[in-house]
Amino acid sequence: MLDPNDPAGHYRMASWAVGDLAEAALHSGRRDEARAALARAEASAGPIPSPRLRIALDYARPLRAAKEAFDALGSPPFSDRARRELRAAGVQSRPAGGRAAADGLTPQELQIAHMAARGLSNREIGRRLYLSHRTVGAHLYRAFPKLGITARGQLPGALGTSPP
Repeated sequence: MLDPNDPAGHYRMASWAVGDLAEAALHSGRRDEARAALARAEASAGPIPSPRLRIALDYARPLRAAKEAFDALGSPPFSDRARRELRAAGVQSRPAGGRAAADGLTPQELQIAHMAARGLSNREIGRRLYLSHRTVGAHLYRAFPKLGITARGQLPGALGTSPP
């Protein structure tokens, strides 16, 4: 659909599918190809894209814009959710307030660290996430150096949350 030399290629349909392409690329690890297709679609859109193309382009890039909007509005819960989704997509994103240490964690390490910061034991976390307590411990073991801490009691401060 994206190759103009392919018999199935169609410039209008390719432009309309750019949003779906971006989502598929996110889940298949082919973000570079999607970025190139997005750039081509934006270039072909001209100064006043059609409403359908504008929607497709907006759909292809709303998450980062959403995070920035939530940061500007001072809405940490929604901003953090958008940031976690960006991190899951492989995009590093800094919080408005600057908790840069947590940005180095994987999504699962971050989730487990937040649960541990709230006072849950490894076994309780494991039951909630369907993991063994040893797997939870391994995630925390890898998260501590990334957060620059050495003890479980330091988690709330490192994550910017209140202690239990």
